[in-house]
Amino acid sequence: MRDHVGSDAGRKVGQNGRLADVREALKPVNEWFQDVGRSLGLLWRRSLQLRVIVSTLTLSLIVITVLGVVLTSQITDRLLDAKINAGVEEMDRVRNTVETQLAGVHDITSQQQRLIDARDSLSNRRDSSRTGGAAGSFDSALSMIGGTPQQVITAGSIEQVPDALRRFVQRNQVSYQFATVSDPDGYHGRALIIGSPSAEVPTLEIYLIFPLGNEERSLALMRGTMLVGGVVLLILLAAITALVTRQVVLPIRSAARIAGRFADGRLKERMLVRGDDDIARLAKAFNEMAESLSNQINQLEEFGNLQRRFTSDVSHELRTPLTTVRMAADLIHGSSDDLDPALARSAELLVTELDRFEGLLNDLLEISRHDAGVAELQVESLDVRMCVRAAISTVRHLARDAGIEVVIDLPEEPVVAEVDPRRVERVLRNLLANAIDHSEGKPVLIRMRGDTEANALAVVVRDQGVGLRPGEEKLVFSRFWRSDPSRMRRSGGTGLGLSISVEDANLHDGKLEAWGRPGVGASFRLTLPLIRGQKLGKSPLPLEPGMRRAPRRPHSESERAGGERVELGPPVTETEPWAPLPAAPAEPDTGSADRESPAPEAPATGSPDAGPDSGPSAQDPDAEPGAAAHSEPSGPAGGPVSTDRGDQKS
Repeated sequence: MRDHVGSDAGRKVGQNGRLADVREALKPVNEWFQDVGRSLGLLWRRSLQLRVIVSTLTLSLIVITVLGVVLTSQITDRLLDAKINAGVEEMDRVRNTVETQLAGVHDITSQQQRLIDARDSLSNRRDSSRTGGAAGSFDSALSMIGGTPQQVITAGSIEQVPDALRRFVQRNQVSYQFATVSDPDGYHGRALIIGSPSAEVPTLEIYLIFPLGNEERSLALMRGTMLVGGVVLLILLAAITALVTRQVVLPIRSAARIAGRFADGRLKERMLVRGDDDIARLAKAFNEMAESLSNQINQLEEFGNLQRRFTSDVSHELRTPLTTVRMAADLIHGSSDDLDPALARSAELLVTELDRFEGLLNDLLEISRHDAGVAELQVESLDVRMCVRAAISTVRHLARDAGIEVVIDLPEEPVVAEVDPRRVERVLRNLLANAIDHSEGKPVLIRMRGDTEANALAVVVRDQGVGLRPGEEKLVFSRFWRSDPSRMRRSGGTGLGLSISVEDANLHDGKLEAWGRPGVGASFRLTLPLIRGQKLGKSPLPLEPGMRRAPRRPHSESERAGGERVELGPPVTETEPWAPLPAAPAEPDTGSADRESPAPEAPATGSPDAGPDSGPSAQDPDAEPGAAAHSEPSGPAGGPVSTDRGDQKS
């Protein structure tokens, strides 16, 4: 029994192995068919002329096939009807001849001889039992019952006659049937067999076998002629369709080619106009449209150049008076201790607004350089973590004043890339200041990862503040755009920071993207190539944050102490694993060594005294192994100042 089971298992293993070998052998063939299918599909989608030709040939083939089937059926029925009518007429003459031969004979020997003689009299050929007439050549078979005792007497190939036909004839009915026969002369094929009883000799059965060889040859010739004619007709239709569609497709291809060149900036391209037909009118309309677009583009370019020159000239001209005013304001502010409080406050406000004005001028000059296409990169190969730390140091006072904790998640290993450190630091500074302005007092995360295989590094800045409404992911990078103008700026931004950041990212052959959801927060991702000149692959970090659910805190002390009787409310959705869990029990902070301690003179936002919404956990569960996550001290936890997501920072 065990040997039998083992042999079955061995056979199954062998069959699986053979199937695997067959699949492996057929794999190149399958791949070749897939490549051919993809190529044909691409050709079908891209060629209007091919689709028209194939559609025309398909419809023509269907029509020709239907017509061929109908004509063949009609001609076949006519040939067979003519054959049957001629055969019935021939049967009348044959029946009279046979009845004359058998009249008055009752002896079985005489009947047998007379039956053979009657069959021979039907033949006009020398060495054949076949006969010719108006219905064509035929063979005969005779059968009767005679003698004493009675017995069946036959002459000819009576065995070729189907039994069903004989039963009809024995019921005194003239009948016919199509059947396949074989005779000693070598014919094998379809034949028409007509059977008739005799009125003079009651038991006599007469059968005439008409071969249909001539008719089948005629039908084969007709089918071949129709097939050749159909193929020739299809070829002619294909040629005609190709010629007709070419006259239409060529101008369309020319228009598409010229439109592509026009889109590439070659505004002088025009279509050739020939004649006065529809294609000529299309060419004229296309040329008029191209001329109008060219004029409008030139006007817009001139207007843009004037606008850029105006912005640049005004910015440069304001430099000198701004420097003078700055010197005077600094002098007054330096002597503010000797002034009364109202004048001292005025001097402080003057210096603050001059700082904003100077930043606005710098941003206008920078954006004008981008618009003019003269912005250049000062590329260095360095560790990008230095840029992240420098940007954090710049905005640290903003986070401290707002009581916001900044969670830093950087790789332990250096991330070396070819970048302009000044521009990258400015982008990160703008993103961090923007996140602090809109975090609503909640933590801000900055995370960086690099991927050498994808030739990409990514820096993500996330907050849990007001978020972005649908469609604002692109508007947030527009110049001076604000979602809610009534909200004030905390960081003193000029409204051009994110616009300049996008231009800086594009200058690095990278990209800056945004994601947001109202009430959940926003996420900005900067993706740059590690090596300039090589293709930028997939970003190492996702733009949209992951989601998790945490149970709602109990509503009352009785619920907290009720054990199994506690009822939890609906789950609360948190936007990041580093977000605080509600109703977390106060425990001593035993986080990682990479988490910085808050300032001693202020309660830490991550301490138990700061409440459930105070700050992030010590280590990000989503962080990769070897990535250090720590937070910046936030200082005293003050009430957040509401600002708008659209305030870009310079």
